Amino acid sequence: MVSTLHSPTRRGALGAFVALSLVTGLTVAGHPAEAEAATSPDPVWQTRASISYDALQDHLYTGAAGHGLYRENTNTAEGNPWSFLWEYREATQAALDLQGLPGVGPAYANSARARVDGLENYFAVAPGGRPGYQSYLPAPLGTGGDVYYDDNGVVGLSFISQFHATGDPQYLDRARAAFTIASRGWNADPTLACPGGVDWIDTADNTTRGANVTGLAAQLAAHLYEETGENAYLRFSTQAYDWNESCLKQSPGLYQNSRHDDGTVDPTLWTYNSGAMIATATILYRATDDPTWLTKATDDARGSLAYWGAEGRLQQQPAIFNSFYFKDLLLLDSVQHDPAYRATIQEYADATWRDNRDPATGLFHFQPSGGGDYLPERPAATLDQSAMVQIFAALGWSSDRLGQIS
Repeated sequence: MVSTLHSPTRRGALGAFVALSLVTGLTVAGHPAEAEAATSPDPVWQTRASISYDALQDHLYTGAAGHGLYRENTNTAEGNPWSFLWEYREATQAALDLQGLPGVGPAYANSARARVDGLENYFAVAPGGRPGYQSYLPAPLGTGGDVYYDDNGVVGLSFISQFHATGDPQYLDRARAAFTIASRGWNADPTLACPGGVDWIDTADNTTRGANVTGLAAQLAAHLYEETGENAYLRFSTQAYDWNESCLKQSPGLYQNSRHDDGTVDPTLWTYNSGAMIATATILYRATDDPTWLTKATDDARGSLAYWGAEGRLQQQPAIFNSFYFKDLLLLDSVQHDPAYRATIQEYADATWRDNRDPATGLFHFQPSGGGDYLPERPAATLDQSAMVQIFAALGWSSDRLGQIS
């Protein structure tokens, strides 16, 4: 998914801060620190989120004439006329995260609602009656695409976000429907090495079960259990969490990318795989009051921060993966405060605003991987711009609302 990464050039101080916080014991696993008193964050984050969203809309949104969709990037001479589902979902989540900003959030409510409703442009029922959000727009707008189970999992998380923001039960129902699609990928073939896990794609020739797709499905199921109390969601969430932990965990907070049906493992590490496990355990702790889950979330947060906060590794990760990871850390922070979480995110956000943004357009430019050093000749991408909006917006949320982040 991600091409050759580039050598680190900055962020040395962050690793030292994270290491210090881990050594000095700013939190104690299994023993929640008192919740941080509700605080209003520095308004700089709200401003940066709004400016970056305006740039997204000015340069990458197609408007009513373009069915309210987005382009993949600013290069209009090549590629599809509209983005894939993944890019559209992340632009949708950007609007949803802006909706959570104190004071100005209601100004984004109409945009958030329109983006969420626009997800249905990607929905279709395939021959044989298998519904799903397809990777590209089905007819009449496009030629359609495969159903990726991780795409459907994150679509469900956006429905959860809109449910938290509005209380409208239709969005909870839509999250349930997205989970039904995502959980369809559970692979129970007992002949496989490490049976279980969620398949990546809804195709007969799929041979990959991933930490991302399994962890995101677990996270969505945990949210649904918390909202409904239905034990089927709890069973799935714990089953999927346990599979990642048993079959792909490298060390606390670090999960290998995927396991293939031939028994081989892709050992690549990504920040959002760390994040999905932190978020799932955090939500299950809230929903069950079982402190074991908090211990797991905290251990994974500490282990992942010690790794990702060193040697410029966060900069080299795709910005969109970091947006997942950072919001999952803030979700944990809402139940067990640790200043290392926000310090990590702010360090990255400040440096990326300074080093990867074109002030003339407000657009962020990264390497082809979606991370790394500034590369102005690479077209600005909806995925990358949406990631930065999400990060800035999450930093702009008041601390008493972080428990609603998804």
